Amino acid sequence: MTAFGAEHESVIVGQILFQSILPALPAARSERKVKFMPKPDRTVVRNKPYTKKAIGIRERHNERKNESYSNPDVIPERSGNNVYFKKCEGTYAQAFDRLVQDKVVSTRGLRQDANVFDEMVFDVNTAYFERHGGYAYAVRFYREAYKLAAEIAGGEQYIISAVMHADERNRSLSAEYGYDVYHYHLHVVYIPVVEKEIRWTKRCRDKALIGKVKEVVHQVSHSKKWGSRKMTDERGNTIRDGKGKPRLVHPYSLLQDRFYEHMRDAGYTDFERGVRGSTAEHLSVLDYRLRQEQEKVREMERKARMRQQELDRIEQVLEPKREVYKTFYELEHTGKKKIFGKVELTGEEFEGMLTLAKEGIVSRSTIPELKRELAEKEWKLRDLRGDFDRLWESTRDFFRAVKIAPKRVKELLEDIFAKDRAERERERQMRRESRSRNNAPIR
Repeated sequence: MTAFGAEHESVIVGQILFQSILPALPAARSERKVKFMPKPDRTVVRNKPYTKKAIGIRERHNERKNESYSNPDVIPERSGNNVYFKKCEGTYAQAFDRLVQDKVVSTRGLRQDANVFDEMVFDVNTAYFERHGGYAYAVRFYREAYKLAAEIAGGEQYIISAVMHADERNRSLSAEYGYDVYHYHLHVVYIPVVEKEIRWTKRCRDKALIGKVKEVVHQVSHSKKWGSRKMTDERGNTIRDGKGKPRLVHPYSLLQDRFYEHMRDAGYTDFERGVRGSTAEHLSVLDYRLRQEQEKVREMERKARMRQQELDRIEQVLEPKREVYKTFYELEHTGKKKIFGKVELTGEEFEGMLTLAKEGIVSRSTIPELKRELAEKEWKLRDLRGDFDRLWESTRDFFRAVKIAPKRVKELLEDIFAKDRAERERERQMRRESRSRNNAPIR
C-alpha cells in the first residue's frame, strides 16, 4: 500500500481546495430575516348620503354619544383627543333646520325621505401617520384635508360637523409595534347643495321677464351634486364610446383625485392615490374594516409563502453540502489501521479513494479558472452599477418631477416634442426649397 501514498496526498489536497471555495453555511433558520416591500400608503375618501331620519346613527358615532360601539376598537377614554375642525351646535337635524329657516339652503320640491345629509370620510392607512409623527402629524394633515372638504361642500357654512377621530386602536399594528397605535381619520358631515336658478314663469304680469332668472337658490340635492360627469379630453371635448354615447366618470372617482392632488399640492407627497375602481367609498365602516382585515390576512399569507420559498432555496443550497461533508466523514473513517501505522483498504474503498484523488488533482486547474471568471464578472457588475448610479443621478430630478406633478411634466414634454417636430419639419422644408432652387433651370 506504499504506492498509495502519493494518491492519498492528492485526496487531501483536493479536500483542502474544495473547502476553500465552499461558501459559508447559511445562518440558522430562526436567525434569517426575509425583507418585504412595505405596503404602499394610499389616500381614500368615501362619501355616503343620509336622510334626516337616518343621520342620527352617524351623529352618535361621530360625536361619541353612544354608550357602546359596534367597532370594538373605539377606546372611550381617548375620545378627548378627538379634534373638531367644526363642532355642531345642537343635533345635526337641528343644525339643518336652522339652515332651512335662515334660507341658507332650500328644500323646495324635495321628498320627505330625500337624502339631505352627506358624509365624507378622509382616510390614509394607519402606518403612514405612525411613520411621520403620529397624532400631531395627523392633526396637521386633516386640518389641510378639512380645507378641501369645505371647498367640495361649496363653503364652510354648509358643513354641519367635522371631527378627526383619534380614539380607534389599530390592533394589528399595535401587536406588531409592541405599543398602542391609533387610526386617524376625518369625518365631515355636510349638506349637499347645488346652485339652482329660479326663473319667471308665464304667470308673471311683466311678459318681458318670462324665462329670465328671478333668483338663485342653494338647493339641497345629493343626486345633482354627485351625478356622473362626462369624460373630456385635454381640449375639453366630450369622449364618446363606439356607439357615440358620452363616456361617464363616477363622481367618487373624481373625489379621490381631488383629495390626492390637493394633499400633494399642500406638500404631502409620500403616498399614492387610492386604487381606481375600488368600492371602498360605498362600504359601511364595519364592512370596510372587514375588507381591510381580509387584505391583511392575504398579505400575511403572501409573506408566509415567500418565507417558505426562501427556506426551500436554503434547503437546495444545503443539500449538496451535506453530501460533501458526508463524503469527508467517510474518508476520515475509511480503512483499518494496522500495526506500524499502516492503513488497510478494501478494493472498493481503494477505488473510491483513487477516484476522489483524481478529481482533486483536476480541480487544481479548474478552480483557478473559475476564480478568474468570477473576478471578471464581479468587475463587470461593478461597472454596470457605476453606469446605473450615473444614469440615476442624471435622471433623478425628472422622476421626482413626474412623481410631484405628472400632468405638468407630460404637458412640458409634449410642448418640447412638438417644438422639436416643428423645427425638424422647418429644416426639411428649407432643404427641399434649397434643392428646388439648385435644380431650377437657368434662364
